[in-house]
Amino acid sequence: MLTYLCYGAMMSLAIGLNLLPVFLTTLSELFGGADGLTQEQLGRLGAIAFLGLAVGIVLTGPLADRWGAKPFAQLGNAMIAGSLTGMAFAPTYTTLGIWMFTLGLGAGILDMVLSPVVAALNPERRAVAMNWLHSFYCVGAVVTILAGSLALRAGLGWRGSCLVLLPLPVGLLVVFASQRFPAMTSEGGRTPMSALMKRGWFVAALVAIFLGGATELGMAQWLPAYAERSLGFSQWTASMALLAFSVAMALGRMVIGAIGGKWNSFQIMAWGCGLTVVLFIAGSFLPSPVWALVACVAAGFTGSCLWPTMLAVTADRYPDGGASMFGALAALGNAGGIFMPWLVGFIADRSDLHWGLAISAVAPLVMMPLVMWLGRSVRAGGRG
Repeated sequence: MLTYLCYGAMMSLAIGLNLLPVFLTTLSELFGGADGLTQEQLGRLGAIAFLGLAVGIVLTGPLADRWGAKPFAQLGNAMIAGSLTGMAFAPTYTTLGIWMFTLGLGAGILDMVLSPVVAALNPERRAVAMNWLHSFYCVGAVVTILAGSLALRAGLGWRGSCLVLLPLPVGLLVVFASQRFPAMTSEGGRTPMSALMKRGWFVAALVAIFLGGATELGMAQWLPAYAERSLGFSQWTASMALLAFSVAMALGRMVIGAIGGKWNSFQIMAWGCGLTVVLFIAGSFLPSPVWALVACVAAGFTGSCLWPTMLAVTADRYPDGGASMFGALAALGNAGGIFMPWLVGFIADRSDLHWGLAISAVAPLVMMPLVMWLGRSVRAGGRG
């Protein structure tokens, strides 16, 4: 039951981080006046949310090791619910940014505790369980994007969409109160972060998950704006493209969840990186807008395994890393989500969104040889 509730909480986490991209054009008009917001200002909103996410993860890790995961699972849902309410009534860009940070903070608290809880509940099948868990982030993204898009068509706008999504975090806040949560480590105790940071394999894993986060979130944050402004599609079609991207990510993670135990996790990630590079370049520069959009959506499938599988192989390597280890990994993954959407907007302001989106291909390109080295190190049996 707790595993399934964690899946639901992953959907709650997805709400605030996926509602923003649907409304980038609307928010530009709503908070930017006659001239609208710049692309850098729009990118900054996404970066602010992911900054809050990273802060929540870093602060929660050591505390969850000491006090357990349960109070933080409840606090995360409470902050998400409160932030959605605050965003619905935000009068200015600055106020919206503050609530976006608070929303990210609540999502970061949840992100921190869900992965180690599910890993502790499923010690014999971590890669499978982790991909299933993170597939529900994508399911939550689909629900959020669909709700936002339908609210847009119904005339409810940004503010109405925030309120429509309130029941999920509120419901989870109540249900988690009756649950018992597992310990984050075995009886042998937790491996200190200071010891982990001295191991080259772990440091390389941190770099790899940073690149995995950048791969996933650069495209996810900018796809609707790219489809609308650069490829010429309607706002509705652009929103549906993000929905399709999230469906592709969910399917990719469910496929890995179904077959992951039979294949080498590092080879899966390497193939995912290589195919994603090709699709990012195709999505940025294909002359046909339709095929460019198809390539962008397909990149959701090929890049879907990078983040959860990296979490799983690291947990297998260091099973007593505890919540602090997951916190470090999640913080670096979300740091990639802070950096890449901002970088896309920065490049787009100086060139266009085609080149802005193309820069995202650098992340999986660099990650591919890194995960191959990590896999070779595991096979060699080194301690690092």
